[in-house]
Amino acid sequence: MKKVLFVCTGNTCRSPMAEALFRHRIGPDSGWDAASAGVYAAAGSPASQNAVLALKELGIDLSAHRSQPLTAQLVEDAELILAMTAGHRFQILDAFPAVGNRVFLINAFGTSKVPADVSDPFGGSLNTYKRIRDEIDRALSDLILFIRTGVK
Repeated sequence: MKKVLFVCTGNTCRSPMAEALFRHRIGPDSGWDAASAGVYAAAGSPASQNAVLALKELGIDLSAHRSQPLTAQLVEDAELILAMTAGHRFQILDAFPAVGNRVFLINAFGTSKVPADVSDPFGGSLNTYKRIRDEIDRALSDLILFIRTGVK
């Protein structure tokens, strides 16, 4: 099974939402799975409450998520590594230069006119989390289309 790795800062907001949304959208029989990690994540923290609530609204349960730091094993296991910001992408490439051909910004797969970086909602209102959730979800539409038509 191929794996997508979503990477953000603390692995409590953006990347766990992306991981759960991706799994929900791509379906169990796609041949793809997802994981998430943070470049500065502590191990074992739950997803932020507003991330849990934003996904619950879509019928997705994020309550069991626990954060994990980005590791060589996670990077090695991933077919695609999707960073939330250019800064995250730089940190991944700096730590793991050999995987440069697999590291992209999450917004890199479509033609939508959204900013390249996905803003960090940490500490923001539930509406902020919903806005970021929806931005990630739009990016995932383009990613899934790419996966289904372009990745061998």
